[in-house]
Amino acid sequence: MRARKCAVTASIAPMISAARVGKWCWTAPTDTPASAATLRTLRSSAPRVDSTRSTASVMFSRLLRGGEAGESTVVGYGDLVTNTIVLPSSRRLDALDVVRGIAIVGTLATNIWVFSHPWGLLGMLSAPTLPGESAATAQLVLMALAQGKFLALLSLTFGIGLALQHRSAVRHHRRWPGRYLWRAALLFLDGVVNYVLIAEFDVLMGYAVTAAVVSFLLLTRPRAQRAMIFVFGGIHVALISLIVLALTTIPGANVEGTLPEGPSPYADSSFAQLAVFRLDNVGVFRAEPVLIGFLSLAMFLVGAALLRAGVFAAEGGRLRRRLMIAGACAAPVDLVLALTATPAGLLLERYVAAPVVGLGLLGLLVELCHRRGTNGWWTRRAKEIGRVALSCYLLQNLLGGALFYGWGLGLAESLEPWRVPVTVLAFLGITVVVASAAHLWLRRFSTGPVEWLWRAAANLGVRDRPSTASRVQD
Repeated sequence: MRARKCAVTASIAPMISAARVGKWCWTAPTDTPASAATLRTLRSSAPRVDSTRSTASVMFSRLLRGGEAGESTVVGYGDLVTNTIVLPSSRRLDALDVVRGIAIVGTLATNIWVFSHPWGLLGMLSAPTLPGESAATAQLVLMALAQGKFLALLSLTFGIGLALQHRSAVRHHRRWPGRYLWRAALLFLDGVVNYVLIAEFDVLMGYAVTAAVVSFLLLTRPRAQRAMIFVFGGIHVALISLIVLALTTIPGANVEGTLPEGPSPYADSSFAQLAVFRLDNVGVFRAEPVLIGFLSLAMFLVGAALLRAGVFAAEGGRLRRRLMIAGACAAPVDLVLALTATPAGLLLERYVAAPVVGLGLLGLLVELCHRRGTNGWWTRRAKEIGRVALSCYLLQNLLGGALFYGWGLGLAESLEPWRVPVTVLAFLGITVVVASAAHLWLRRFSTGPVEWLWRAAANLGVRDRPSTASRVQD
């Protein structure tokens, strides 16, 4: 058991006597035999007090009851007792950066096929594989490796980061959600810029709205949050099932569509013209964030729940193994659905099977970080991308447009017959550039350029500089 005493407390004695409790804070893990024995000693030596005599008496009584396995009880004077795990050590936070970095690169593995399609997102929605493409099966397999999995993984890390920020606010007695809503609004603004100027498949706007909603949901009890996960997940599965049912019952609906007639705006338009094109088609391009709204809510809450359950803790091996088993069971189903190449199959793959695979990826990556550490060459590169995730996300999208769109090199149209190998090489090249940029930038600066602008705007009017812990949790 570890005790952390505030300046007013000079010894542990005032905690034993409810009448002499001062301003103190106690953090006590309860998942070890030594902790349990110490708690039994405290129970036997503590005076019996009436629960209505004082707030301190109530808090002390709840402290002695302890938390759940893998958790600790955090008690502050004048506050209600809440069960929560201790903030992970620096190594475990490094594991979170590693997971986030891999999720960012994984989103590029999904989006690169959108960039390389001569008709961009419109083409991917109607005909993901080009007519007569010899490597269509290889493309479907490569797309299945990333499709939806890393979007789910990124959603989980977003929920984990949001839960860490909420925990930091509680620990420092700051109002919640408070200024976090301003931060979410700034993230939405980043998404608007990304959508209009760079990529119509932006996720930041949807994440900003989801984060604002979940910031309020985190004020509820863990049991209520678990119930909301099942409710939101159930609504999402029911919605996707209804769409799939309609596609499979309406004649001619569950077949691959045809590409639009005429020249592609992605091949012929300038940078400004393409921005106007995105604004003209905002209803089509922004349909996915609405479609997966309940899924995003569920995944954010799942991330927060996994953090509370100790998924990053050394003792969380059993939980991580369960996640890996679930992901391994869903992976074959995911691949079969992807190879159907039908709208119904792709819907079920991306929005039902892939999120489960994403959970397995989270368990696998965190387990590897625990077993092999986070100081290897590959994990350091992933960790650097994770530390400047927002900057890397925007950079990789900008590079993808510069390679494939008409305002750049125009490779989507000029190298259309060799789409699959060109797309793979482009993915590898952009990943190398993004990882190198993150490495070189962090050699001189502690935060990414977009992150710096975002935090500067978020902290307008705040006198105190954010602590290191709060910066880690962004």
